[in-house]
Amino acid sequence: MVILIIIITLLLYGGLVYYIGWRGYRWLRPESSSRRFKLLYSFIVVLAASSLIVGFTSGITFINIVGAYWMACFYLLLLLVPLAHITVILLRYTRLPRHSTQKWAGFVTLGLVVFFLAYGTYNAYSPIVRSYDIKIAKGSSNLDGLHIALAADTHFGLLSGKSHAERLVKEINALNPDIILLPGDLFDDDIQPFLDQRIDQILSKLHAPYGVYASLGNHDRHDGTMQEIIDALENSGINILYDDIVEVQGKFTLIGRKDRIDKDRLPLDSLMNDVNLSNPTILLDHQPYELDIAQQQGIDLMVSGHTHGGQVFPGNLITGAIYENDWGYLQKETMHSVVTSGFGFWGPPIRIGTRSEIVMIQIEFE
Repeated sequence: MVILIIIITLLLYGGLVYYIGWRGYRWLRPESSSRRFKLLYSFIVVLAASSLIVGFTSGITFINIVGAYWMACFYLLLLLVPLAHITVILLRYTRLPRHSTQKWAGFVTLGLVVFFLAYGTYNAYSPIVRSYDIKIAKGSSNLDGLHIALAADTHFGLLSGKSHAERLVKEINALNPDIILLPGDLFDDDIQPFLDQRIDQILSKLHAPYGVYASLGNHDRHDGTMQEIIDALENSGINILYDDIVEVQGKFTLIGRKDRIDKDRLPLDSLMNDVNLSNPTILLDHQPYELDIAQQQGIDLMVSGHTHGGQVFPGNLITGAIYENDWGYLQKETMHSVVTSGFGFWGPPIRIGTRSEIVMIQIEFE
């Protein structure tokens, strides 16, 4: 069954690449199309298309990077080429020269691809600070308020690298938060680029009076053990909550869950058995599922990531259909849910219709 799915996926991918490649050839071909031009063009298209598969399976750094950018171009071309194709067909019913309309459609398509690549790259590497003010009815708390800095889905690796980590530290420290929460996907499926770029040393410069805490996500994986990942992060001064509970200076409680794909993940009610609900309770859960269960268990604030807000339009339409809260703020009775679009990105370093962000949550305890 798995082999069949792989074959169907490759055939579908190959068919789409052929369609885009053919439309590109129709636009680029010289008046006297030589055999040499056809071979060269075909070689470039095949090389670009295969970089996605070869990079994913081989792990070669350069091919991985090329594959990521090809993924971005391929996605944009899938949206724009059919639109250009339909436009050219409709314009045949006008008096406009067929050759000219086809050429201009190609130029406009190419211009839009370049524009959206530049625009998407800017959105990915230029995070904004988004703020939410919430009130929690915990008058018994010995805190008047709590200033939280939240960042998820950093996906530190080849493209979300050292400079992006430095940007994260600078932006968060400038906000002077009381506590820093990182709910998952700190790595991009491989711990080695994180260590090679010494991102652990960069993250060690994060500081907050109540400390830095993180849970793990579905991309926080590698060929070794989970303990190796936990050790690498804790060497950065980040406290990992892996189905763990911690009372922070007796003032509030943090619960950090294993990711939803982890077969050993404990049910939330088991984790909540010994939690003192008279104190504020904050849940770090990478994937924003089961908000109703969190509300029933007495969670005051649940922070998540994972969705990237869709990352690239129309992905937001899909995440909006899947999750009760796919991005932003939602209140369920006494529980508050905050889902961030993430500081990093998955795959190509572009965001269209979303923006990389750090979230500031200002809590007032009533």
